[in-house]
Amino acid sequence: MAQDYSFDVVSEVDLNLVAESIQVAMKEIANRFDFKDAQASIELNSKDKKLIFRAKDQNRIEAAFDILSMRMAKRGLPLKNFKKEKVETALGQTARMEVSVQSGIPTDKAKEMSAALKAAKLKVNPSIQGDQLRVSSKSKDDLQAAMAHLKNGNFGVDLQFKNFR
Repeated sequence: MAQDYSFDVVSEVDLNLVAESIQVAMKEIANRFDFKDAQASIELNSKDKKLIFRAKDQNRIEAAFDILSMRMAKRGLPLKNFKKEKVETALGQTARMEVSVQSGIPTDKAKEMSAALKAAKLKVNPSIQGDQLRVSSKSKDDLQAAMAHLKNGNFGVDLQFKNFR
């Protein structure tokens, strides 16, 4: 009687690390001369999983995003999962930009990943379960080959592998 082995492919972002990165970035912004009188701020909306950047102009928003990106990269956060939106200008000479934090694998990306595994002709069974992809097989070697194939693919989200059984 053969046993099936499996693992889950997920894409997660630790919002606590994002909040810590924001605090460090805000300290740096407060001390930098080029941000003097820029009224720059970065907020984390945990409920909607969005970052909100505010400053006097678009250049300062882009610079603040670069500073935050450096801080998040140092903490090992996946920068692929942060999608910038268009900078909006408002009255009173202020600009605003939202950055959405993608947590979980979207259905279209999960379908693309399972199609890639089937196209590779690996003896694995991918199944979409909510915002994750479960890959199962009778052979651990096939699962390792599937992991390597998914790591080498470019699916637009950072992938982590969990729940090895």
